[in-house]
Amino acid sequence: MKQRLQFHLAAVIAALAYASPLPTLALSSDSDKPMEIVANEAEHDNNKGVTIYRGDVEVTQGTLFISGHTMTVHYTDNQELDHAVMEGDRAYYKQLPDNSKVYDEAWANQMEYYPDKGMVILIGDGKVVQKDLRFTGDRIEYDTVNSRVIAKTVKQQRTQSADGDQADKQDGRVRVIISPQKNDTGGAD
Repeated sequence: MKQRLQFHLAAVIAALAYASPLPTLALSSDSDKPMEIVANEAEHDNNKGVTIYRGDVEVTQGTLFISGHTMTVHYTDNQELDHAVMEGDRAYYKQLPDNSKVYDEAWANQMEYYPDKGMVILIGDGKVVQKDLRFTGDRIEYDTVNSRVIAKTVKQQRTQSADGDQADKQDGRVRVIISPQKNDTGGAD
């Protein structure tokens, strides 16, 4: 059985400390908290400017929690964070927004974060849950600078059954569900 490796690479922690996937929605005190990255193994290649964490990767910083099988962190020539990619059967993200008691959550086969663009991209079977709003799609883009979410899908495919009937395949459709807001009046009138 592999031992879990706690790997604290100063450059990764410093770069990711400001890389909260949804900074405009995140708990503002999270960036002041220490970040811990835990994985079964870690490999840093200074020449390539890449650090790879493999095996049950977990990133925790305050209320922020991200998990997946493999996280690859790419750096610029100046050793600044260029982008980070979390992959897994279901990469997972959760964080508590300011003024909320409900965590924002996201799942996808792959999550990419681009700090210079303020962009988080969920690729492959993506799902985002924010309070009363749910998005699903093949590709979901968060523009954290402009507080904008774009959900996309692959083109619908026509399928043909054994008896010759054709139908549109429903998989991959973008779906948005808005739950009704609860009335908290505190009692009868």
